[in-house]
Amino acid sequence: MDPVQRVSSREVYRNNWMTLREDTVRRLDGSEGIYAVVDKPTCAVVIPFDGAGFHLVEQFRYPVGMRRWEFPMGTAPEPADVPPLELAARELREETGLIASSMTDLGKTHVAPGFSSQRGHVFLATDLTQGETQREVEEQDMRTAWFERGEFEKMIASGDITDAQTLAAYTLLLLRERVL
Repeated sequence: MDPVQRVSSREVYRNNWMTLREDTVRRLDGSEGIYAVVDKPTCAVVIPFDGAGFHLVEQFRYPVGMRRWEFPMGTAPEPADVPPLELAARELREETGLIASSMTDLGKTHVAPGFSSQRGHVFLATDLTQGETQREVEEQDMRTAWFERGEFEKMIASGDITDAQTLAAYTLLLLRERVL
């Protein structure tokens, strides 16, 4: 039995990218409480790697009020149910114009399990060829650049890369490299 049971749920807000709901819950001791949950569709995070460095995207992230470097990532629009590999290839092409001949599944993440149901799938993209970007209107300020691995790690250490999904994806890559 789950330690927290949903008693009731009501939708508080909805748009094309997310739903916010408020659940009344019952804990193991019988007491009731409230959880606010952000439901978002599955996302894909892509690590474009050329053997020496990574292709990153930078864009203004309105909730934190600053531009952030991160790996290409995203969800399907109007939350369509898209297979993770297909979603990853689409996000890579859309944001960077890159097409990968090889996509390796590195693992899964929970984006923010304290308040969101969103799950992520992380892929390593290699054997890359350059094409045209196909950005969404929200991505019109996006920039892209290649960074050598050492420079990428310095950006993490200095706080220039703070995106949790990017950091989690890089950890999965490091673990994969250690195992293989």
